[in-house]
Amino acid sequence: MNNKAENKDPSTQRESFTELLGQLAANAAGIFHDEIELVIQGIHEKVRAVRSGVLTVAAAAVISFAAFLSLCAALIIGLTAYMAPVIAALVTGATLALIGVVIAFIGYKILKKSITIKTVQAFERSTRHD
Repeated sequence: MNNKAENKDPSTQRESFTELLGQLAANAAGIFHDEIELVIQGIHEKVRAVRSGVLTVAAAAVISFAAFLSLCAALIIGLTAYMAPVIAALVTGATLALIGVVIAFIGYKILKKSITIKTVQAFERSTRHD
C-alpha cells in the first residue's frame, strides 16, 4: 500500500508530465528543424538540376545557331552560281527576315489570344457570386 501512495504523489506526476512535455517540445522542434533542412536540400537539388538543364539548352542553342549560320552561308554560296554574291546574300537575308516577321506575328497573335482568354477568365471568376 505504501508503494501506491508513493506512485500517486501529485508532485512526482507533475514533474514527469512536465518532463514529458519538455521532451515532446524538444522532439517536435528537432523534427521541424529536420523537415526544414530536408526542404532546403530538395530546393538546392532542383536548382542544380534546372541550372544544368538551362546550361545544356543554351549550349545547344549556340551550336544550333552556328549550324544555321553555316547553312545560310552555304545557301548564299549556292546562289552565287545563279546571281552575283551580293544579290545572293540580300535574297537570303530578305527571305530569312520575312520568315522571322511571319513567325513573330504568329507568336504575337497567339500571345494576345492567350492573354485575352486569361483576362476574361479572371474577370469572370472575380465577378462570379457563388
